[in-house]
Amino acid sequence: LSDEMLKHFSETVFRCTLCGNCQEICPVGIHLRDLWLSLRQDMVHSGFYPKKIDRVRDNLEESHNVFAEDNEERADWVEDIREAPEHGYLKDKAEIVYFTGCVAAYFPLAQKIPIALAQILDRSGVDFTLLGEDEWCCGFPLFGAGLGDHFQQFVDHNLGAIRKKGAKEVVFACPSCYQVWRDYYPDEFAISHASQFLLGLVKENRIPFKNLPLTVTYHDPCDLGRGAKVFDPPRELIQSIPGVKLVELPNNREKCNCCGGGGNLEMIDKKLSSEIARQKIEEVIGTGAQAVVTSCQQCVRTMLTHVKRNKVPIEVMDITQLIHRALGD
Repeated sequence: LSDEMLKHFSETVFRCTLCGNCQEICPVGIHLRDLWLSLRQDMVHSGFYPKKIDRVRDNLEESHNVFAEDNEERADWVEDIREAPEHGYLKDKAEIVYFTGCVAAYFPLAQKIPIALAQILDRSGVDFTLLGEDEWCCGFPLFGAGLGDHFQQFVDHNLGAIRKKGAKEVVFACPSCYQVWRDYYPDEFAISHASQFLLGLVKENRIPFKNLPLTVTYHDPCDLGRGAKVFDPPRELIQSIPGVKLVELPNNREKCNCCGGGGNLEMIDKKLSSEIARQKIEEVIGTGAQAVVTSCQQCVRTMLTHVKRNKVPIEVMDITQLIHRALGD
């Protein structure tokens, strides 16, 4: 292949959300998502890749988060919680670590998620802590960028930070963080996605609900659904709230359409990412729901950006926000 052909091919390889839908419908069961990840790494090693990808590596190595923000500000969202405890959820020791993730830590459109989850956990009597500046990116963006060679330092650091807390379990609201810990980190701690953990609290009668008249549809995040096969806990949570009616999308569970926010696509081809989000919201509108609920901070950010930009009259929220809204006395 000529250099020009390789350059063109590399751009195609990175113009993908890594949603895994192609793998789901492949009639011969080819692991296409793994193939795309492997191809991206090969392209990086060969030197033929979109140079924007270098930002992922540079930001993570310099700032320990994908957005090149000050990592000391990773838990600054706690300041927006009224009557937050004096320790600001930064304890020396705790049973549970809530691993916030980069998107929820730094993007205003997603910061309502950790604000909601922290308050739910606090109110339910869960002994939890944040890692604050000691939390580094989980490393997932490195795989999506074909930069898996740089991954291990993030694993080693995050494991060490959690050991210092004496924690036994790690909870994630971000499906990408959850999936990368499940698939690539050592099996040292129990791990849960927030939807699984909160469902456990509901079953223990630790989360009281008030009646909340609202019709919602549910968007399965690609990494939580197709990736980690977590389909039922979010739906059970939604259906446990009195007054809330769940209507399914035409394409749901394994067949749920991507929102356009994954695979670093927004960095490579913002127009394509936006078009995928537009199609997603059109499908949501067709259900007649008042709100679309998901279990992913990046899905919330992507769909909410489209809704706000185009003044679409529908609410977008994470499942933690729905639970927080439904909290009773």
